[in-house]
Amino acid sequence: AATPGSAAAAEAGAIDTGDTAWLLIATAMVMVMVMLPGLALFYGGLVRRKNVLSTIMHSFFGLALVSVVGAAAGAVAGLVAVTPASGFVTAGGALAIGFIAGGLCYSATLLRERIRIDDALDVFAVHGVGGTFGAVITGVFATTAINAAGRGLIDGNPGQLLVQLIAVGATIAYAFGATFVIVKVVDLVLGLRVNAHQEEMGLDLSVHGEVAYQA
Repeated sequence: AATPGSAAAAEAGAIDTGDTAWLLIATAMVMVMVMLPGLALFYGGLVRRKNVLSTIMHSFFGLALVSVVGAAAGAVAGLVAVTPASGFVTAGGALAIGFIAGGLCYSATLLRERIRIDDALDVFAVHGVGGTFGAVITGVFATTAINAAGRGLIDGNPGQLLVQLIAVGATIAYAFGATFVIVKVVDLVLGLRVNAHQEEMGLDLSVHGEVAYQA
């Protein structure tokens, strides 16, 4: 008969299909950007249950609530922040980026609640804040020990941090301008908001012509 210890070991060693699928997706996304399979596998592996549990704990201790959207945001926050640094930082640098980004992204979700921005999926809090932080901090942790083309502050090149800041600023300016134009065009052609009656009826019926949930 199996002992409790052997049963626990067997359970711990079992392959979770959900974890495996998520790891493969995350790895593929990073590989497309860095083309370094070893680093892609490593960085992709950072995005697992620990990121989700970390965000859940932040939410629980801060608000006494557990949010499904928050858990999903936690699952991708680490990947979003470390993506700009993929192929340029060491394992220690990646862990530091993920640790800091988790707190920053969670704080950004709390800020969204205070300023009442319509961002139900926390796109800005996770991708905006996490991506911006990851791009800037790459100028600190980039090292030639990983990539000869990357030499950041820890390698004695503080100028790289300035380069990253300028690049992030230019990207923000471009994204803001392009988004503003797109939003204005959509507003003129279709409108950005439905009226109160359509909102009360439900967007699934009033906009898409079908009922999403049957009573």
